[in-house]
Amino acid sequence: MQDHFAHIQCGDCPIRHRAVCARCDADELQKLEQIKYYRSFQAGQTIIWSGDRMEFVGSVVTGIASLTQTMEDGRRQMVGLLLPSDFVGRPGRPTAAFDVTATTDVVMCCFRKKPFEEMMSTTPHIAQRLLEMTLDELDAAREWMLLLGRKTAREKIASLISIIARRDAALHLRKKTGALSVDLPLTREEMADYLGLTLETVSRQISALKKDGVISLEGNRHVQIPDMDRLLEEAGDDSDGGMLV
Repeated sequence: MQDHFAHIQCGDCPIRHRAVCARCDADELQKLEQIKYYRSFQAGQTIIWSGDRMEFVGSVVTGIASLTQTMEDGRRQMVGLLLPSDFVGRPGRPTAAFDVTATTDVVMCCFRKKPFEEMMSTTPHIAQRLLEMTLDELDAAREWMLLLGRKTAREKIASLISIIARRDAALHLRKKTGALSVDLPLTREEMADYLGLTLETVSRQISALKKDGVISLEGNRHVQIPDMDRLLEEAGDDSDGGMLV
């Protein structure tokens, strides 16, 4: 997989329209080409340990990763998901704030950190896009606080499916209304861990959403959504979809 992406130019990248380089012109993309490289990670592999010195920043090209915080007593909490086009690392911060773990096989487009930070100061398009992505991440964190703190188990499951479906539609330039389909990147065990639910509760709520016609399943992962507005209503969100993470 890594070798496959090694031959792809920035202009042909599948996440180009949503990544940190989305606003770059041809000359700026050429500069990025000179400092980029691809890395592959297997499912379950740690990409970054919290506290490690960051030598690179980059974007998820394919796959999904989790952000995890470990408390002093050893308990771990998943605090976020990284989907294709999401940015990993913080320019100007020497160390990582969270553990980043590949949930599925992951390919990342990485940039050497110091040259990237230098480009930010001379390339407004990169700095502007990174600011937009940071604000989107802040919105997503606030939405997640609501989901974990106030929503019912059924609303949590519906919310997670809708978030992944909307992100997948945006990545592939498809409409985010009406009928949609998506392959869930998480197992039910991972969904339970992420949402703070038991495996039994996750399975029961997915079955209930299926029984009520809100979703249909093909296998364990492929989800058909007949009406996105109805799924959003089940998630407790406005019909406009709320915040897109």
